[in-house]
Amino acid sequence: MGWGLPPALREAAVPVTLGVVATAELLALDLPGTGAALAIDWIACALLVLRRRFPLSACTLAGLVLITPVVGRVDDAAAPILILALATFTVARRVSGLRALMPIVLFLAALFWGYLRLDRPLDVADLVFVSAVVLPPYAFGLLMRSLDERNVRLAEQAELLVRHQEMVRREAIAAERTRIARELHDIIAHSVSAMVVQAAAARDLVRRDADGAEAAIDEVTTAGREALGETGRLLRLIRDTDDELGLAPELGLDRLHDLVDRFRRSGLQVDLTVEGRLDTLPSGVDISGYRIVQEALTNALRYATDHMASVRVTRSPTVLLIGIENRASGVADSAGGLGLLGMAERIAVFGGRLTHSLTDDGRFVLTASLPLVPEAR
Repeated sequence: MGWGLPPALREAAVPVTLGVVATAELLALDLPGTGAALAIDWIACALLVLRRRFPLSACTLAGLVLITPVVGRVDDAAAPILILALATFTVARRVSGLRALMPIVLFLAALFWGYLRLDRPLDVADLVFVSAVVLPPYAFGLLMRSLDERNVRLAEQAELLVRHQEMVRREAIAAERTRIARELHDIIAHSVSAMVVQAAAARDLVRRDADGAEAAIDEVTTAGREALGETGRLLRLIRDTDDELGLAPELGLDRLHDLVDRFRRSGLQVDLTVEGRLDTLPSGVDISGYRIVQEALTNALRYATDHMASVRVTRSPTVLLIGIENRASGVADSAGGLGLLGMAERIAVFGGRLTHSLTDDGRFVLTASLPLVPEAR
């Protein structure tokens, strides 16, 4: 825990606290040689301040400085044992491989040597005590090190997953924009082709049929305005590098019944409701509306639990509304949200809006609104 402290203070907080505890304990016991013992404890604590920067050397020296006094007054002062436990714990947590065992071996050897120096035989109680001083902190340090490494791996995997999801999302958006650009390219090619034909007709009629020529010129003007509107949207998208020309767009909501019939033949029961005329929509809105219904029914075919879906398409003077509902199975989209991303990209081109939600009775509801600008004649 950092408690909001600067790094240097955080590293010093625990050793200083242990030094204060050791000082209070020694002053309370009033043992012989208290001054020397205090100096040893504070030297060890000072070394442990550097435990993060130099874990192996700082902790080894701190432990060896403490060993002899710990053995000498083990029955009286306990704070040095805490300082030694911190050193052992830090070695296990901060030092990897066999190097972490070197200080532990030195600590154990020094403890046993200290007992021998006291000129008394070692018994089982001494062995248990020595093991309890060194081994549990070491084991706990290993556990914390393992948890730290696992957390680092999980963080790396999470970061990799986020990057992968973002890459997939961008690729899906790019692919959808490319398809939109291709379709709008076809629309513009169709409009320009119509303008050329009408202009040629106007030239032939200008002398012998002035009214017919005027009507043909009006057609050219209207087609030109529609093409300019679609071009403005096209310039905001990725250009189709294939540069495929189409003389007329093949898809549109006027073929909505054919689309629904295909899904019915695939096993999806579709309830279709159409309000308003769909044969005079702006070309870009027409194709995008068709693609939105197609994507939504594809999701319903894959994931609707009852294999049923309802589609309502409503055309008003200013907006085209598309609503699709189906009973959900916990998966809202066929590609982890990529289909919805594609729909959103299409609708954003026209300044529309896409909403989707899961109702309380378990139905997935999707609503798309596409403004009719420029308005179809």
